[in-house]
Amino acid sequence: MAVKTAPSILSGDFSRLGEEVVRMKKAGADMIHCDVMDGMFVPNLTFGQKTIADIKKCSDIPLDVHLMIVSPERYLDKFIEAGADRLAFHVEATEYAKENLTRIKVAGIKAGIAISPDTPLEKAYSLLDYCNFVIVMGVYPGFGGQKYIPRTTERIKKLAAEISSRGLDVEIEIDGGVIGDNMKEIADAGATVMVSGNYVFGASDPKAIIEKFKEL
Repeated sequence: MAVKTAPSILSGDFSRLGEEVVRMKKAGADMIHCDVMDGMFVPNLTFGQKTIADIKKCSDIPLDVHLMIVSPERYLDKFIEAGADRLAFHVEATEYAKENLTRIKVAGIKAGIAISPDTPLEKAYSLLDYCNFVIVMGVYPGFGGQKYIPRTTERIKKLAAEISSRGLDVEIEIDGGVIGDNMKEIADAGATVMVSGNYVFGASDPKAIIEKFKEL
């Protein structure tokens, strides 16, 4: 399966977000990753549904919205209405994961869960039947620019094996620390969607970087 690229808008220039989205689409990105942080689930604040809606006006590229917020069920409808094409929340942030996934799917978009580095993978296994994708965090959620946690590769392999053994069609998305030095090992482990921030947005030629992902 070909690897899809999802540059993280968090690493873009917020003074010209619309242009940044268009630039990534022209470079060949498959989607734009949007990290929504509330300052509670993670110690950082980013943006909310209005920013998602504004980005949506700029391009038809799919928006991959990753909620790093407490009790995400409070805001699912808002982000769906804002234009999310894929919507994920953290398993650690809610007691209503199955219900949330069902709500997202009923709205006609792809539903996913995200799992932090110290959370046992088994927390995700019972939800795989309800998911279109799983975001495996390669860093601790909350800040961009962190280094990839090496043990994440084995976690991806284990998750891929579980998905395969059950015959499920669930994508594995890796978020955090993805660069040229590790993207092949991550893809070989079973990840098919790669989120990358500074590595893509900071490149002098983002198209060349994105083409490297697509060749994996």
